[in-house]
Amino acid sequence: MLTLPVDTLVEVTGGALLDGPGDTVVNGIAIDSRDVGPGAAFVAFAGENTDGHRHLGDALSRGARALLVTRDDEEVRGAFSASARPESALVLVEDALAAVEALASWHRDRLRIPVIGVTGSTGKTTTKDFVRSVLATRMRVVATTGNRNNELGVPLTIMDAGMDTDVLVVEMAMRGTGQIAHLCRIARPTAGLVTNVGVSHMEVLGSQEAIASAKGELVMAIPSDGRVFLNGDDAFSEAMARDAVAPVTRYGLGENADITATDIESTSTGARSFTLVTPEGCAAVTLPVPGRHNVYNALAAAAVGRDLGLPLEDIVRGLEGATFSKWRMETFVSASGVTIINDAYNANPTSMKAAVAALGDVPTAGRRIAVLGDMAELGSLTELAHFELGELVASSSVDVLVAVGALGVRIGDGAKAAGMAAEDIRPCIDAIEASEVLDDLVEAGDTVLVKASRVLGLETVVEGMMNPRVQSYS
Repeated sequence: MLTLPVDTLVEVTGGALLDGPGDTVVNGIAIDSRDVGPGAAFVAFAGENTDGHRHLGDALSRGARALLVTRDDEEVRGAFSASARPESALVLVEDALAAVEALASWHRDRLRIPVIGVTGSTGKTTTKDFVRSVLATRMRVVATTGNRNNELGVPLTIMDAGMDTDVLVVEMAMRGTGQIAHLCRIARPTAGLVTNVGVSHMEVLGSQEAIASAKGELVMAIPSDGRVFLNGDDAFSEAMARDAVAPVTRYGLGENADITATDIESTSTGARSFTLVTPEGCAAVTLPVPGRHNVYNALAAAAVGRDLGLPLEDIVRGLEGATFSKWRMETFVSASGVTIINDAYNANPTSMKAAVAALGDVPTAGRRIAVLGDMAELGSLTELAHFELGELVASSSVDVLVAVGALGVRIGDGAKAAGMAAEDIRPCIDAIEASEVLDDLVEAGDTVLVKASRVLGLETVVEGMMNPRVQSYS
């Protein structure tokens, strides 16, 4: 983790030491006082909903050795004086985010390890999880956790790595041009992986070509002695490969893939099994998660593992033993006997299509119910994308569609236009109404997929099915 004396911290951030000794050594960094560990530096961010300066005393009580603040006033000084210990330091910085980024860049300079950057329109988190699992069979891995894949999360992830870390895996998200390039200037990845180019963020970037260009910033950041990993079946990969100065490894199911899969089948649980094919040999793999799209994510991780010298048997072990981030194709059975596929973290047309297909792969004793909601940031494609999703649902194995949200209505419209019976389409205004509908609808043996963009909060629907309301009669 980040370790440095306060004097160096002040120099790196361009700050000023307001109080306390400069030779105090800090270990780690936190932006939430509840996450402060003994010896950490606490950075007080002032946002719309909260202000870290109100929690300086709490941070000190939990063991913070240094406080990084963006204002010097009576409240700040009072909180420091009331809770400070002899070794405590108070540092004033002009901008909290810039300070965190500067510290991460300083720390990155001291890491002599491979840094794998992962981005893409869909599948980047699951791919990152596969990569982490594969590499962890032989290495000490630090990887992005939760949603720490943005301009703040990436620096925090970098500072989690320490001198005992063998490899760092950094997921990179973006909402506009130049953002991944900025993250790369801090993380300085030695290898880059792009899962695919879809239409998420169309509202911001305007075209799929612009999205490809933004994702391609990772490819162009990889030095000539690094490695680029691209989905050989994605239409934009060849253009990215031409822009790369590093050698390129392609994975996928097409003829030009260096790492590929054959004999893809669905198991009795709905998971996918296949034969992993590499230049060094072949091996049977059974993934712990459903969906054909996850074969691609697994192949990407296999390509990274191979590049870092892992033997085939360890790659297979890592793929088969992978665990995944919350709300990404989490599959479990409720106490009432309902199989739930929780993919409520986010959604775009590509990931929606993949999730509906995965629902069809899962054996079920009852009905297949798809709870699908709004997809955000699609710009001019919004109406059409939701309507076409409904058409897809109508032609799939879905028995009942619960369409949630203002745009969910268009999903229902598309399904009805494509021939799905009106009684099998249940429009709901929000997650609360969807939970009420499911309380009456779902029966033991049914399989329920839940997926939408985060703005809709469909994780509450999953919670409702796991903890159904108890009817009271009097």
